[in-house]
Amino acid sequence: MWHYHQLYRLSDWLHNQRSFNPPEGEGSWEQVFEGIYQLQHRNRKKRNELAELIRRFRDGAEAVPDAVVVLQNDLSIVWCNQLALKVLGLQWPVDHGQRLDNLIRDPKFAKYMRRKEFSDALELESGHSVEQVLEFRVMPYANTQLLVVVRDVTRLKQLEQMRKDFVANVSHELRTPLTVVTGYLEMLDSDSLPPPAMWNKAQTTMLEQCKRMDSLVNQLLSLSRIEGAKRHSNDKAVNVPQLLKLIETEAQSINQDKGHQLFFNIDASLDITGAEDELRSAFSNLVFNAIHYTKPGGKIEVCWQRNNEQACFSVTDNGDGIAPEHINRLTERFYRVDKARSRTTGGSGLGLAITKHVLTRHGSQLKINSELGKGSCFSFAFSSDRLISISPLVTSNTASHKSVI
Repeated sequence: MWHYHQLYRLSDWLHNQRSFNPPEGEGSWEQVFEGIYQLQHRNRKKRNELAELIRRFRDGAEAVPDAVVVLQNDLSIVWCNQLALKVLGLQWPVDHGQRLDNLIRDPKFAKYMRRKEFSDALELESGHSVEQVLEFRVMPYANTQLLVVVRDVTRLKQLEQMRKDFVANVSHELRTPLTVVTGYLEMLDSDSLPPPAMWNKAQTTMLEQCKRMDSLVNQLLSLSRIEGAKRHSNDKAVNVPQLLKLIETEAQSINQDKGHQLFFNIDASLDITGAEDELRSAFSNLVFNAIHYTKPGGKIEVCWQRNNEQACFSVTDNGDGIAPEHINRLTERFYRVDKARSRTTGGSGLGLAITKHVLTRHGSQLKINSELGKGSCFSFAFSSDRLISISPLVTSNTASHKSVI
């Protein structure tokens, strides 16, 4: 009976756990109670350590900028972080125990997982967006499991494509004038010299092509310099009205063959701080683009005004307009809506890229609104911290400069 009573006390303590400490034992049962207590203490300590390790792993997995999924060898999901829910469209805990290749319905992914050769990463277009590219890397984990790390490499792919396009476009832009110059030089190298009239034409053409190459190289150097410049470095006061007056004079010269109506509405009291050469490039690129790409006899309005404590610049035309699918790519290097038309106007496709980087360095961004058949408006604004003097607009000629060409 005494032993039965001790067994009852032990059973009651183990099952009910009213206290972590064991009941007081007598005789040999004291050692039994103490031994079980020490065993439980060690097990509880190990469980706490294991729980802490699991917590740290999950905290670390949540902190990484990639989607993380833990799988069994049969590809069933054990655990995933929050980013995996967003990137892969998983649902937790609904998808716990589901096979990942049943949830990502892509033949390439299924073949990759079945092959079990994970030395190379797998790249797939996201099922949620055709423009998003995901990179899958699979690694053995905890002997019987797999760790899947999914990274969004869309931006890297875009940069890689931009690099390829850049090399191809620069090569093409330089090859065309070089071909012309080489052709004429080979003609001059022949035994019979060309007649004076042909030589004069060749000389003029070669000079034009050399100027074209020089302009392209200068624009590339300018773009590289602007990209590498720090914001606010070498900024100084810029007399924007005077700058726009010079651009207006150049616009008159360019416009002689176009016959556009040019309207310049300039607040003569509105100056800002910035890099004058860069700002001149940004302003002139937009004005001259409007002149070049608007059909003859069009209407172009250039505005430099104060609006809600900001200095706002805009160029509006009534040209053909730009299709929506082109607008987001207009500031890419060498991107052209109409390549044949750009060849005619002499455009290199770098003007808006330069403008974009100039504005970024000055804390602004280019906005493009366009409607096919009605025209376009290119605009940007500088914040109040760049304004030197802001005075209320008045209608007198001393405060505002308006001209019609």
